[in-house]
Amino acid sequence: MAGEARAAVVLAHGRGGSAADILGLLDQAALPDVAGFAPEAPGASWWPTSYLAPMAQMAGPLGRGLAAMRDGVAAAEAEGIPRGRIWLGGFSQGACLALESFARDGAGLAGVLAFSGGLVGTADAGSAQVEALYGAADKRLAYDGRREGAQVWISVHERDPHIPLKRARDSAETLRGMGADVSFHVHPGAGHAVMQADMAALRARLNGA
Repeated sequence: MAGEARAAVVLAHGRGGSAADILGLLDQAALPDVAGFAPEAPGASWWPTSYLAPMAQMAGPLGRGLAAMRDGVAAAEAEGIPRGRIWLGGFSQGACLALESFARDGAGLAGVLAFSGGLVGTADAGSAQVEALYGAADKRLAYDGRREGAQVWISVHERDPHIPLKRARDSAETLRGMGADVSFHVHPGAGHAVMQADMAALRARLNGA
């Protein structure tokens, strides 16, 4: 299928999910000419704690997750899909991983679709607890390089039990500062799920890839 595809997306599943689960989004979106690649997290989780945890806890599992995303991009390129037609994406934990992969390693990629996610960060920014981050400390969101021409979709619920609105908003502002074309969508109310607006964004962006 990848040999006939005009674009590709590397999708990261959420905690407790699987590669097959997240690849099902492509079937739901009716995108038969988009190749999907999905790494599988060991134990169905990219990291054992919240992505808001201090970097000392996040560094090891995050590094392994980023390597898996790089491998996914390399697999798409090996199938002959140009880097500029390769997207990253994911839900929940996977959305956080996809955003972090895009910010760190995403030069030349088409963009990233993050459903209920935020950047993990590059370093701790002190130890003070921040109420808007559910009592976690803030992180530095400092990345090298530019992302001009790339498209970014970040969504979050107003009251998401896992993804603070502040971190999602700060992530959108960070990637906008790197030159990306960022769409930041807040679903009303409480929740943590892939919504109709997310599926519409997936279809629109990958149909235009």
